[in-house]
Amino acid sequence: MPPALKALFAQIAGWACALLFAGAGWLPPGIWPLAGMQALGATAAAAAMRSARWWLAIHAVFAPLLVVAGRAGIAPAWYLAAFALLLVVYWTSFRTQVPLYLSNRATIAALAGMLPAGRPVRVLDLGSGTGSLLRGLARLRPDCRFDGVEAAPAPWLLSRLLAPRAGRQITVRRGDFFAESWAPYNVVYAFLSPVPMERVWAKALQELAPGALVVSNSFPIPGRKPDRVVEVGDRRATRLYVYRVTDGRASK
Repeated sequence: MPPALKALFAQIAGWACALLFAGAGWLPPGIWPLAGMQALGATAAAAAMRSARWWLAIHAVFAPLLVVAGRAGIAPAWYLAAFALLLVVYWTSFRTQVPLYLSNRATIAALAGMLPAGRPVRVLDLGSGTGSLLRGLARLRPDCRFDGVEAAPAPWLLSRLLAPRAGRQITVRRGDFFAESWAPYNVVYAFLSPVPMERVWAKALQELAPGALVVSNSFPIPGRKPDRVVEVGDRRATRLYVYRVTDGRASK
């Protein structure tokens, strides 16, 4: 079941539980006991459906925050503006389960060190966000080409505005990176989530030439042994999992 649908069912279950307890007279009067029971029921339902842990936290605070927001006297237009802002930044994250992650300078330097010296290559960043990785790599390796694909409008627009400052070797496109051809690339970089990694590897095997690299930040490919694991050494203890495509199969 998609996570968004799980969340909807959990919320419905939470409200059904709260109304049932209230109707039976098992809750004290007032809005807060009702909201508390709804939060408890929704969190329990989400846990029963094996939702991700961060969804449990959302269910635990959703109804209480609704009560707080309703009593704060904030104009409805501000809620609409906040929703619109989140929409243009995160776009289809609820469906793809890929949040916005930004690669830091240490990671950019480590990835640049993997690129072959003295030979220009093409690098594709899956879900390139604001383009910080592309710009950092372009400064370190001006002889190479760096492309990014980003679905969310706001990060894509920002990356397009900033790309010319880093040089002409950067191209950023808005769209679905699974719908793009990966065949022209020597290195594919992914900082996504555990959910799409199996699909990423399947597409890499289908389209990348032997010798091409798939570098995944933090999330290994399920069931595949990486050819190399790079410890970046930053504050968040970033690991880069490196997989080489060899005749359509990974080394094991």
